[in-house]
Amino acid sequence: MGNSAHDLKRKRDGRTILRPSEQPIRMASVLVVDDEPGIRNFLQRGLAKYFGLVEAAENVAAAEDLRQRCHFDLIITDIRLPGEIGGVEWVKELRNQGGNTGVIFMTAHADLETAIAALRAGAEDFIMKPFRMEQMMAAVERYLARQKIQRENFVLRRQVNQLYDSAGVIGNCDLMRDLCEVIKRVAPMPSTVLLEGESGTGKELAARAIHELSGRAGSFVPVNCGAVSAELLESELFGHVKGAFTGAHQAREGLFTYAEEGTLFLDEIGEMPLPMQAHLLRALEERSIRPVGSNREIPVNVRIIAATNKNLVDEIRDGEFREDLYYRLNVISLHIPALRERPEDIPLLANHFIQQLSVELGVEARQLGEGELSQLFSYNWPGNVRELKNVIERCLLLNKPPSSCVIGLASNDKDHGTDESDNLQLDSVEKRHILRVLNMEGGNKSAAARILGISRKTLERKAQAWGLD
Repeated sequence: MGNSAHDLKRKRDGRTILRPSEQPIRMASVLVVDDEPGIRNFLQRGLAKYFGLVEAAENVAAAEDLRQRCHFDLIITDIRLPGEIGGVEWVKELRNQGGNTGVIFMTAHADLETAIAALRAGAEDFIMKPFRMEQMMAAVERYLARQKIQRENFVLRRQVNQLYDSAGVIGNCDLMRDLCEVIKRVAPMPSTVLLEGESGTGKELAARAIHELSGRAGSFVPVNCGAVSAELLESELFGHVKGAFTGAHQAREGLFTYAEEGTLFLDEIGEMPLPMQAHLLRALEERSIRPVGSNREIPVNVRIIAATNKNLVDEIRDGEFREDLYYRLNVISLHIPALRERPEDIPLLANHFIQQLSVELGVEARQLGEGELSQLFSYNWPGNVRELKNVIERCLLLNKPPSSCVIGLASNDKDHGTDESDNLQLDSVEKRHILRVLNMEGGNKSAAARILGISRKTLERKAQAWGLD
């Protein structure tokens, strides 16, 4: 083992300095357990430069005596220790007692079986003797970095839960409170959930909230069924084997695999082609998938959450959606209300977006006056929460009050000869809004679809229904 002073320091202009990664990590406490005095002294000297307290013990009994008198953030222990209890057995005992202190094992006699036993006991890292101080510090830094992330995640989750009523959804009205309660109730269940609501209401946010509160170990994996071509959607979801089709030069796992033990969010499920609906139904019923070009079934453990802005009952009647798939998805159905159904949440949402976007954009946050809020209340918000967020972002960038942007949008209708008061039915408001965004984007359907939060296919279908090119 090398000298710690030479390992961790270098010279510059005759001065001894620490590299950036070698600055004191924090005022943490470390317990070193080893029966060799040389190892104990070497680690005590090296670690003392970076931690507030470093204690050492030659066996488990002495280590336990120190633990009774002091809290330690990290334990660095040899596997082979004198006495009745070795390092692995001791750490297992600590874990059984509920202790979660990080442990780094050291050993000069390692084999695969020993390494596996150490990791199963709850080791954070495993270092072979002899080692340099630089190697030990790298292991310590990795552990403390993981601990920092875990603490930050815990704090952030608590803050998010407090802000979003523990369900990830912003809102104080009765509709949203009821929705949050249902989300919290159904989240731990494995059942499939169907989220229904207009574009921009926050269906993906609700889906993420269900996943976060579910306790599932896997990831939240979203996919927009309307944004993937019919030819590629099966491969996107189920994966494919090498040579399954032209261009499949290598095997590829699908999103079901990435969502293993987690949640797969199928947004715009109403846009899924009928042949693909049959494949999805089979996957849900069999709890297994078959990659494109493969004869092998792969079992999956995935929770499905689907979302749609369509009336799927109407789609079934028109032959555009499978009835059996609808009933398979509609185990639990949640309606996400439109913003006009909960106007009392507009100030809360607007202020939330102002605080969030001012940080992201690097601009000064501002307070909304009563007159500005009154203007926001008077607007119909056909684009729902997504449109409100876009308006707030645009106004922060242009340094204009949000109300002026809403008024400006409304005035564009009059410029095109449309009187908002002529027809306030939802279909008419939606058509005016979509045409307004299309005009703003110079007829670029892809750009307009991104702003509206819908797929280009949905936009083209609506334009065709209106007799537009």
